[in-house]
Amino acid sequence: MSHTLTAAAAGFGTGLSLIVAIGAQNAFVLRQGVRRDAVLAVVGICALSDALLIALGVGGVGALVVAWPEALTAVGWIGGLFLLGYGALAARRAFRPTGALAAEGESAGSLRRAVLTCLALTWLNPHVYLDTVFLLGSVAADRGPLRWTFGLGAALASLCWFAALGFGARLLGRFLTRPAAWRVLDGLVAATMIVLGVTLVAGA
Repeated sequence: MSHTLTAAAAGFGTGLSLIVAIGAQNAFVLRQGVRRDAVLAVVGICALSDALLIALGVGGVGALVVAWPEALTAVGWIGGLFLLGYGALAARRAFRPTGALAAEGESAGSLRRAVLTCLALTWLNPHVYLDTVFLLGSVAADRGPLRWTFGLGAALASLCWFAALGFGARLLGRFLTRPAAWRVLDGLVAATMIVLGVTLVAGA
């Protein structure tokens, strides 16, 4: 029993250390959480996607993808261009605000748009595959028969993080009642997306 808990705790800690890093996905979840716009759907997509990718890594799919490096190159180009486009839109909002945005989602976008954007930010980012399928998969392999317990711990860490980020972000609502505060948030989102987009395109 102790070995099982140790493997699960190791998976939780390893998964959390990879997920918490600032990235495009986290920036999007944070903004949706502050706006209270499709938060449950966004959190669910992020957590389920990570769980699926972790399962693929633990199952050894990473070795198959390594044999086809062109796939990651293509994803890098597509994902990088998408992030640059999203970053440009966020920068436009920062420099040309349309007015105060209520944290309660007064100007909330459509559920479909939020879902499609979340899927793109998740599945068009090669770093997601490197962290979950390759890195977590290789670390899990060292656990032998407890590799799936390790993977379960990592998936749980993803769920806890995205739930805390998405639903906890609403606590920032009172600090974002002024347009200037939203301009700062959109500026941070834009910088994150553009830097990551340039990195992906340059490395593709």
